[in-house]
Amino acid sequence: MKVWRLAVTLLCACALGCEGEPGAPAPRVLSLGDSYTIGEGVGAAERWSVQLVDRLRAEGLRLADPELIARTGWTTDELARALERARPAGPYALVTLCVGVNDQFRGRPLDETRPRLAALVARAVGLAGDRPGRVLVLSVPDWGVTPFAAGRDRAAIAREIDALNAAAREEAERAGARWLDVTATSRRAAEEPALLAPDGLHPSGEMYARWAEAALPLARAALSGR
Repeated sequence: MKVWRLAVTLLCACALGCEGEPGAPAPRVLSLGDSYTIGEGVGAAERWSVQLVDRLRAEGLRLADPELIARTGWTTDELARALERARPAGPYALVTLCVGVNDQFRGRPLDETRPRLAALVARAVGLAGDRPGRVLVLSVPDWGVTPFAAGRDRAAIAREIDALNAAAREEAERAGARWLDVTATSRRAAEEPALLAPDGLHPSGEMYARWAEAALPLARAALSGR
């Protein structure tokens, strides 16, 4: 196991150029999204991208703390406007994107949301130095299984979430980005209350830990250029 971790670390260091040189800035990670990225209802250390970077550091990689451009309630167009205001300077070693659930929640037609998703994926690729393999797009969770959705049509929510995720996956793969499905994990909250934050809607730190663990091999591959 130690030999394997060393090999991964060396691959990532080579792919990141001068990452290992004394005094060189640590490679950066940028996480884009909404409440699922900012970690509504949990502490900063429990955010999924923070937990992911912690895991990568434990394997010997030197990475800066994740930069987040995210806010609870943001839709695809609101995130796009925030990016225009923030003007983050790439290239980043890894860019993550998880957005779209608020478009679905507000009842926006998918054919309006999809082009905005595609534009955000393209923006993420640009911020990753035009290296799509360094972009990780996450599916959005199914909030219909949560107590917050009581009294709503849970089956309809699930269908809309599945359609949104199918479109997002197609756009991610078309751009050459990596895809991570966290929706199946989110649906376990129906039987595992510990996977939800106290607000009964957003993921708990435990669920985010599962996301981070699932993202780990994809992030390793992205950082190593594989």
